[in-house]
Amino acid sequence: MSERESLAAVETPNLFALHGDGLAVTLSLSGIDGKPHVTYQDAQRALSFTGAEITFEDTVTGRQASVVVVRTVDAGSTAFTLLVPRVNLIGSSEHVVHTIGITTVQRTTIAGLGRGQLTTYHVTPLSGAASKVQF
Repeated sequence: MSERESLAAVETPNLFALHGDGLAVTLSLSGIDGKPHVTYQDAQRALSFTGAEITFEDTVTGRQASVVVVRTVDAGSTAFTLLVPRVNLIGSSEHVVHTIGITTVQRTTIAGLGRGQLTTYHVTPLSGAASKVQF
């Protein structure tokens, strides 16, 4: 391998285990079934998501993984978005990472809650480990 090839080599993680401010999130980019998985736990709920229940978007700020944690017809919904950091694991099986999660609350106008700002955001600093595992 040439020096240029070794400088360009990137070994990306497939598992992120993160926590912060009462929130724990695990993102597996490809589980034993070949599908992505997210586990989400806050003070009110513990949820699991798989496959199409997880939305991935590549944006200017990086890759984002989003799930809907609360969905109601008349009051709105709550989504959680993880900003997935780029990590190079060359020479290591795990690396400490720091990122953020964004909780987005969308209120609807159906239940009479439709005045003022309908979308609010809460940013949670998260830290933990990014690793490459075999499923």
